[in-house]
Amino acid sequence: MDTKNKGFNTKLIHAGAYEDVFGSAVTPIYQTSTFSFKNAQHGADCFAGKSDGYIYTRIGNPTINAFEKAMAELENGFGGVATSSGMAAVSSVYMALLGAGKHIICSSSVYGPSRSVLERDFSRFGVEMTFIDTSDLSQIENAIQDNTSVLYIETPANPTMVITDLVKASELAHKNGITVVVDNTFSSPYLQNPLDLGCDVVLHSVTKFINGHADIVGGVIIAKEEEMYKKIRGSMVYLGGNMDPHQAFLTHRGLKTLSIRIEKAQQSAMLVAEYLEKHPKIDWIKYPGLKSHPQHELAKKQMRGFSSIISFGLKGGIKAGKVLMDNVHLAILAVSLGGVESLIQHPASMTHASMSKEAREAADITDGLVRYSVGIENVEDIIEDLDQALAKV
Repeated sequence: MDTKNKGFNTKLIHAGAYEDVFGSAVTPIYQTSTFSFKNAQHGADCFAGKSDGYIYTRIGNPTINAFEKAMAELENGFGGVATSSGMAAVSSVYMALLGAGKHIICSSSVYGPSRSVLERDFSRFGVEMTFIDTSDLSQIENAIQDNTSVLYIETPANPTMVITDLVKASELAHKNGITVVVDNTFSSPYLQNPLDLGCDVVLHSVTKFINGHADIVGGVIIAKEEEMYKKIRGSMVYLGGNMDPHQAFLTHRGLKTLSIRIEKAQQSAMLVAEYLEKHPKIDWIKYPGLKSHPQHELAKKQMRGFSSIISFGLKGGIKAGKVLMDNVHLAILAVSLGGVESLIQHPASMTHASMSKEAREAADITDGLVRYSVGIENVEDIIEDLDQALAKV
């Protein structure tokens, strides 16, 4: 079924569907490491790229390919590359686009390991890097060097919820021949399509909203143009960070309910954010759906919703935050986000612990920041749980 001109929900259900010989209603799990060739010439043609046949699951697999096609269609890109984890996606992009003497500009408030792998490993290979607040276009402009090859943006940023204007950032980058890469994990293609806003590459940790059920780890990269797609796929294949068929099956299954999960979660998140904003023990709160968010209007323009991640700080700082996290009963104290269950965590000691304290402070990731991922439970129960925990702070 050709779904290119269909609605988003139709694409979620049918995009990438693989028609197997038995007429399976869903793409089967092709749990195999290798594929046989019809004859020697067929094998040679596959390796030469003259045939679309499959060779080896690290290189390609029908189950994985179905998910990749679905994601490429949802993000309006040329092609998708599914990976074994979100960090495999990040690392594959870095390996494809960076090298000795190259310079990358990166959002300072970004998933901790996405930054740490640059500082710890890519720096050893002669890659230069500058971490800035990419929501400030003047900082991007001032950070550009003659050898800048990549502008890496996470928006909304993890965990500060800072939002970068992707249209303006892309225009600025492209004037200087810079490739724009966006981590779209916090939004998913349901709420934001960076490639439509001028960016070149988009990636996701599909562990989060895409799969949505906290039962797989995975990543995906979508390139806008064929040349970039081939470059990134080649990097991933030789690094060996491919997704496995069972991962792909589960993730593709989770993808089908993306819109209804996000709609429910972000409706609840708005009510939770309004509750927290009025609570006397809350010092500050950042949620793009609140008018108090400094980039609320940009969020309305650039996104189709405000997602379900809330960052806030309590009066009493980290000590108060620990009391809160130790006393919630419904929300699970765990890292990750975007699942059907509500999660609460402390970035400074968990997801962003790999960053130095100085780097966290520069990125506005304070020690007292608490991140809450609103799930799809009854919102009354979520608020009641927060209320009883806050009463003990």
